[in-house]
Amino acid sequence: MKLAVNVDHIATLREARKSREPEPVLAALLAEQAGAAGIVCHIRSDERHITQRDLHLLRAAIKTKLILEMAAADNTKTIALAVKPDVASLVPEKPGELTTEGGLDVLANRRHLEEFIPELKKSGMDITIFVDPDCAQIEACRAVGCDHIEINTGIYADLDPGTAREEALTDIRKAAAHGVELGLKVHAGHGLDYYNIHPIADIPEISEFSIGFAIVARAAIVGIDMAVREMAALVG
Repeated sequence: MKLAVNVDHIATLREARKSREPEPVLAALLAEQAGAAGIVCHIRSDERHITQRDLHLLRAAIKTKLILEMAAADNTKTIALAVKPDVASLVPEKPGELTTEGGLDVLANRRHLEEFIPELKKSGMDITIFVDPDCAQIEACRAVGCDHIEINTGIYADLDPGTAREEALTDIRKAAAHGVELGLKVHAGHGLDYYNIHPIADIPEISEFSIGFAIVARAAIVGIDMAVREMAALVG
């Protein structure tokens, strides 16, 4: 299993003081050296953390793959076509949210996505959709032309150990198995940390994890190299 490291919150720290540091590109390069198989970043409409400048530098610098999280909107499509990430990861976006709050409703947005995705694919990007662990939504992802899915693990991650969390884990297992049955590569992420990753990492159908905040928070104490190595060991 592989680890993709999200560097958004390195940029969040920089933007908190409108400073030049810390540098997301440097964090990305260090993460790669520590074992990251990809770098994730989210370009929001207000560019409140990752900016277009960051994207172009990341595209030029990193050696693994660049995964760009983005809303399925015209302005972000223009940015993606200019940067040409390896993967375009389509996510919902709400004004004022602290972080992405759930999976994209593919069933409700199917017609729009069918029109939105082909231009990205034509430019050479793989397409991922961040989706809740719901089999009908995953079937819709395949129908609109996805190459991968990223299962939202946030519901599981937000629960304390107990029956409800076990039920959420079961939903993720079923969703991952169904995705593979449909011929999709299955990734997972959201809310995962050094303590709750173990049961998710044991799901064999999941081939890659996207983790950001937990790694950046750990890096504030032990450094980015150690934080990435520790998480890579847990998912590997």
